[in-house]
Amino acid sequence: MMLTPDGDVKEGVCVGVRDDRIAYIGDSAIEGGWGEVYEGAGKLLMPGFYNAHAHSPMTLMRGYGENLALHEWLITRIFPFEANMYPEAVYYATLLAMSESFRYGIVSTSDSYFHAEAMARAVMDSGAKANIARSLAGFDEDQDMYDMDSFLEARRLFEEYDGVGNGRVRIDMSLHMEETSTERLARQLAEYSAEEGTRMQVHISETESSHEGCKERHEGRTPVAYLDDVGLFDSPTTAAHCVWVDEGDMAIMKEKGVTVASCPISNLKLVSGVADIPALIDAGVAVAIGTDSVASNNSLNFIEEMKFFALLSKERRGDPTLVTPRQTVHAATRVGALSQGREDCGLIEEGFKADLIVLDLSSPGMHPAFDLYSNIVYSASGGDVVFTMIDGEVVYDDGKYPTIDVERAIRETEKTCRAIAAETD
Repeated sequence: MMLTPDGDVKEGVCVGVRDDRIAYIGDSAIEGGWGEVYEGAGKLLMPGFYNAHAHSPMTLMRGYGENLALHEWLITRIFPFEANMYPEAVYYATLLAMSESFRYGIVSTSDSYFHAEAMARAVMDSGAKANIARSLAGFDEDQDMYDMDSFLEARRLFEEYDGVGNGRVRIDMSLHMEETSTERLARQLAEYSAEEGTRMQVHISETESSHEGCKERHEGRTPVAYLDDVGLFDSPTTAAHCVWVDEGDMAIMKEKGVTVASCPISNLKLVSGVADIPALIDAGVAVAIGTDSVASNNSLNFIEEMKFFALLSKERRGDPTLVTPRQTVHAATRVGALSQGREDCGLIEEGFKADLIVLDLSSPGMHPAFDLYSNIVYSASGGDVVFTMIDGEVVYDDGKYPTIDVERAIRETEKTCRAIAAETD
């Protein structure tokens, strides 16, 4: 079976991949010359998942800062640990994140962090796709962005890695958030991004205190209104979280084409709140799904993320009809791809990139299937993903990782995280 671009489920279909693209979709068996054949009986072929917000190197901190509110979590655990991180640690942590991503059907990730060149190397070596950004923050009102080491790293990353791997790696710009940046920095980064034609990643209104604090700092303007005023949304933007945005914010985001990356599990764990997904969708705002980091999640199990995405809005609004399984799958696939500027991704369609995953439908929990979309979102588990392909290359196949030495990635990450934790604590 296969999920079609118009949302139907089609049986008895053959899909042919040539190089990095889907070259054939039809009812008849494909003649020779296509290479290896994957037998799909009892399985579902669907587009891969596009993780719209993550910090992959934070696999180093899985379980490190538990049972803390966001501010205390950052100040007492995360920031001190991050101060001791270094490029090689980031490289193997990113490889480990890519392994976990493949296992759960994630084909591409919007990622922002530091030591970003090491992230780009890991993504290239693994066969993954990613929109990578070196996030910028700064508190000195007199600081010129062009003199900041973090910006120089971001610019070098853009010049050296944007578009490599036949477009698998794309380099975005990223303002960490309003709360951790000056207006001068925000304006300069907005101008640079617009001039270079990059995409933008930013955290917006993750917590009530961040949202209300911005209004106090900026003459009553919300983070969305303020960032719009400084020109940040002049570049195609993915805004993570958006838990506390209001109707005026939604109108701005629709007008400027901002995509919201909702991270329901991370927001729940850090008690940041529940984003109003139905209101965003009704306002015409594109909504994709992100995992955030495994330090605040603690996994990249994307099907689990999809289930929370669908369920939380029902509880928040007291309406079980809101956020349907089809809307959820669309957010996880096509909307996520578009948020990364990947117009030829996120659908199974001839000419599109061959970013494909296979779900095993044979488990008892997937039967009966009155509505396959409902089963995907409410019944399936991450373990049902048995095959992941990116740009026509197999990166996961029933427990095997052809492109990554997973044992070494685990070994190096375990060694590194223990050493950094010992130095930090």
